[in-house]
Amino acid sequence: MANQELNRREQFLITQQGFRENAYKIIMKMDGWSNMTPGSQHLVDEILHSIFFLDNIKEFPFSPEEIFSDVDILTALMEKYPRPFQFYLTQLPRRSPFSCVLDMIVLRENPENEEQIKQSLQELIRDLAPQFLVSSTICISQKSNTDQNSKRYYGVSMSTNGPNPRKIVIAASCLNNWDEYVSGAVMTYYPKHNEKKSEKKKYFDGTIKVPGNIRCESFSLSRGEQMSPCKSCHNLFGLNTEEATEWAYGNCAEPESLSNLLKNEEGVKNGTTVHDRSADNRQKAEREVRNDLQAVLRMIKFKTWSGEFYNPELE
Repeated sequence: MANQELNRREQFLITQQGFRENAYKIIMKMDGWSNMTPGSQHLVDEILHSIFFLDNIKEFPFSPEEIFSDVDILTALMEKYPRPFQFYLTQLPRRSPFSCVLDMIVLRENPENEEQIKQSLQELIRDLAPQFLVSSTICISQKSNTDQNSKRYYGVSMSTNGPNPRKIVIAASCLNNWDEYVSGAVMTYYPKHNEKKSEKKKYFDGTIKVPGNIRCESFSLSRGEQMSPCKSCHNLFGLNTEEATEWAYGNCAEPESLSNLLKNEEGVKNGTTVHDRSADNRQKAEREVRNDLQAVLRMIKFKTWSGEFYNPELE
């Protein structure tokens, strides 16, 4: 039995080499960028925690020491960013790792340089193994679909691999990251979803309808082509689409992008229709999401959560 378990671990680690290699490449790229980008070190701090957490909840995790084969690099990172190494076993990330990469590139390229931002993300992805820690889609939102000079707000799809990591990070984003309107919409469905049927909560409908004159467009990062919103994003935000596919609610790039838009554009938020504004119903939905989150953590035997979500160290 011991030999069988050892063989199973070895086979699993072989299939997960892409995770380890991507983690190393992304972290080193982010650390290098931060040295040339003022006000960005918190993004390296945050992505370290997020990657360590997602690695730790795998069946057979790599240790941070296994991700960084060079002891000098590991020591330097631990000295520069001690908190991720301290808290990845007790606090949950507020979002998935590639959102930190997106923020870094937007900060480096400036928000108005949309094509350069997309190109920089695509260049990075080409050097990474598919699936692991990488988003497939980017979304750009603006307060007007006719005023191209209005500020752009970006989002990427969840860079999680597997249903449990995705459920955890979507729940965390609902509870501690996204704008209240976006989180309310996603919590209306979370986590009741499978490939054949989605199910809304019977007591709470926090779905919204954003103004029809905003821009909210998504693009495939692998192919570069524009993508129509899926049926899930239509159900959540009232986005027009002819797509029939419902992806996991909260997994797409639209929630993060629209959340950033609503946080920063008061006019758009005031023009957004919210179906259920009941504070009591929302609190009940939040409790259910937290309970579902705790159930997933118990199932994967993550027993050390303090109940807190990680906030990176700001410069």
